[in-house]
Amino acid sequence: MSALHASVPPGAERREALRGHAAMLAFAAIVSGSFTLGALAAPHLPPEALNVARFALAAAALGAMAAAGPGLRLRQLAQPWRYALLGGTLAVYFVLMFVALRIASPVSTGAVFTLTPAMSAVFAWALLGQRTDRRVALALALGAAGASWVIFRGDLRAMMAFEIGRGEAIFLVGCAAHALYTPMVRLFKRDEPLLAFAFWTTLACFLAILAYALATGALAAVRWSALPPIVWGAIAYLALMASATTFVLVQFAALRLPAAKVMAYGYVTPSFVILWEGLLGHGWPAASILAGVAATACAMLFLLRG
Repeated sequence: MSALHASVPPGAERREALRGHAAMLAFAAIVSGSFTLGALAAPHLPPEALNVARFALAAAALGAMAAAGPGLRLRQLAQPWRYALLGGTLAVYFVLMFVALRIASPVSTGAVFTLTPAMSAVFAWALLGQRTDRRVALALALGAAGASWVIFRGDLRAMMAFEIGRGEAIFLVGCAAHALYTPMVRLFKRDEPLLAFAFWTTLACFLAILAYALATGALAAVRWSALPPIVWGAIAYLALMASATTFVLVQFAALRLPAAKVMAYGYVTPSFVILWEGLLGHGWPAASILAGVAATACAMLFLLRG
C-alpha cells in the first residue's frame, strides 16, 4: 500500500477522499471531451497512429513537468517492472479497444465498459483487501443502470437486445485490464513524486502501443504533413488533457479512494458527453435520456456520502 495512504491521519481522511472525488469529477469532464474531438480526427488516420502520437506527446509533457518540478531520478526506476505492468495494462486496454471497435458498435462497447467498476472492486479486494459495502454496491449498480440508459439513448428494446459477441468479449478483456490498473497504482506506488510516477507509467504505455502500431503497419500509412489542423488539435487535447492530465488525476485519486469508487466515475462520462455535444451545437438529447443522467448523479452522491 502506498506510503501516502499510510501516513494520512484519521481526521484528514475525509478531506483527502473529497480531493480524490474532485479529481475524478475533473477526470470525467476531461475524458468526455475526447469523444467529440476524437470523432472529428478519426476519419483522417488509423486509431493506432492517433494513439501513438497522443501518448508520445503525453509522455513528453509529463517528462518535462516532472523534470522541471520534482525531478527525474534513476532511483525512481527501482523495480522498473512496476511501470511495465502499469503501462502495459493500460496499453492492453487501448489496443483491445481498437480491435473491438472494428467488430462491435460504440454503443455495445460502452455497455461493456459499465462492468469495469465492479471488476475493479473484485481486483481491489484480491490485491488490497478493499471491501465494498452495501451502499457502494448499490451506488455502482445505480450508476451502471444510469450510464447504460444514456448509452442506449433511453431505448429499452435496444438494451434488452444487447448480446455479447466477439467484439464485446474482446473489449471485456480490455476493460478487465483497465479495472486492474487502478488497484495496481496503490499497490505499486512507492515514495517517488506523483508526476514522475505518472511519467514512467505513461512512457511504458507509449512503448507498448508503439510496438503494436509498428506490428500492424499503421504508422507507415499516415502522411503526417497532410493532416488537417483539427487532427493536430485533437491530438494535443488527447495528449495533454485526456492522457497526461487524467493519468495524474487517476493516480492521485487511486491513492485516496477505493478502486471501485475511482472507476465508478466512468459512469459520469456519458452525461458529460451529452453536455459537450449540446454546448458545441450538436443537439441535446430527448428528455427520456435525462433519467439516466439523474440516476448517475444519484449514484455519485451515494459514493460521495459513502
